[in-house]
Amino acid sequence: MLDLRTQYLGLELKNPLVASPSPISQRFDGIHRLEDAGASAIVLFSLFEEQIRFENESAAYFEFTSSNTFAESLSFFPKMDEFEAGPEEYLEFIYRASETSEIPIIASLNATSPEGWAEYALRMEQAGAKAIELNAYYIPSFGQSSEDVEQRYVDMVRAVRRSVQIPIAVKLPPFFSSVGDIAYRLIEAGANGLVLFNRLYQPDIDLEKQEVFPTIELSRPSEIRLPLLWIANLYGHVNGSLAGTTGVHRGTDAVKYILAGANVAMTASALLKNGPGYLATLLSEFTEWGDAHGYHSVDQMRGSMSKKHVLDPSAFDRANYVRVLQSYMPKFSAQ
Repeated sequence: MLDLRTQYLGLELKNPLVASPSPISQRFDGIHRLEDAGASAIVLFSLFEEQIRFENESAAYFEFTSSNTFAESLSFFPKMDEFEAGPEEYLEFIYRASETSEIPIIASLNATSPEGWAEYALRMEQAGAKAIELNAYYIPSFGQSSEDVEQRYVDMVRAVRRSVQIPIAVKLPPFFSSVGDIAYRLIEAGANGLVLFNRLYQPDIDLEKQEVFPTIELSRPSEIRLPLLWIANLYGHVNGSLAGTTGVHRGTDAVKYILAGANVAMTASALLKNGPGYLATLLSEFTEWGDAHGYHSVDQMRGSMSKKHVLDPSAFDRANYVRVLQSYMPKFSAQ
């Protein structure tokens, strides 16, 4: 029987399937259903920097210093009543979820700057969070170099690390000039792990109302490939945990992440589509694959298909790129 135990951010988990942030974890009954289905840890919905600013300052400060001069641009920014909970309610939610769950509850901070995060990170730790995931979403303005942008992430991690003792994970977007370098710098700055990758939801424009409105699409299994590529490259080269998120719709998708070198696989879209009980199906499929292929533990599986261990490491890089382009054949005649 496959030993499913794994370590993530220094936490002992009963299996490698973690529920990533979603509306399911916004309610206590959703958290308990995920736990009953076999989730080894739950990352809560995020506390946003905008919420803290609204609480500490006037809404006018945020709207008029963060927007352009066009009135239409104000529709880019959320109102306070659009958030699930304010800062104080979020801390209370962490406390109650941690008190009533036997699995680790991981808080999530959706940050754009290092200022002010140390205080709330500490309060999350005091509320009972077993770890903090920094959900870094920042779109740089003109006049900022790539070095400036990367330093912003590093400073954010350092500020939080100085404040808390619990583990820190950074959920990164894929848009860096050198993912490997920023990964190394974040671990060096105090992060205990990296979550690859943040799905950046782009807004759409209502042409009739001339307003920006939010759109969201659930992930597809094919989206696993980019984080899979980087986990396979980072495994063995950074001294921290790796989490694969995006595209986990079957238990075998989670297997791919572990084989590439991830400590855990995170899922949300599959649970939103099929319900929180579907996590039990994912776990069953994961276990069946491991047993059928002669693995005794998740630790044995981890990294066996990483760039570090494959016979041809270049298969993850340039050679794979060329092979994919050469192998595709259109269904229609070129004549």
